Amino acid sequence: MRLTRAAEYAVRCVLYLAQRDRGALVNRQEIARQADIPAHFLAKIAQDLAKAGIIEIRQGMRGGFVLSKDPADINLLEVVETMIGEILLNDCISRSSGCKASDHCSVHRVWWKARDQLRATLQQVSFKQLVAETACITTPIEALLAPTTISAAEPNRNETQ
Repeated sequence: MRLTRAAEYAVRCVLYLAQRDRGALVNRQEIARQADIPAHFLAKIAQDLAKAGIIEIRQGMRGGFVLSKDPADINLLEVVETMIGEILLNDCISRSSGCKASDHCSVHRVWWKARDQLRATLQQVSFKQLVAETACITTPIEALLAPTTISAAEPNRNETQ
């Protein structure tokens, strides 16, 4: 099984939004550029994510996308299945009528188990967790260029050791 490009881009889009402050409106071009998603493809993906209630699309010159839920309440399974439908792995699971032996087939049971394990794994991972770990989305250049300062009240760590 291979994840579709649309599902991969949807994960990137949601991850990018999850890295922002809650309720932050993010420009579509920024998401496309930073998450490496073709802009025309992002518009289609956003429609599906909005229909699922994962993001909100705001129109106009100052429009963009907003995450509709807390990142802790969005999991990988929800985003992936929004884009590809229910994960099924093969035809004998998706169309049991197409397999005459499905009731007593040992391979059929393995497919169901693998499907259930994959779905459970994806469901256990929230976007809050993904943001807390090192993510695959690059940090905006503005954040990299921002000067870092040490407060005069903060002791130098080397001096206290």
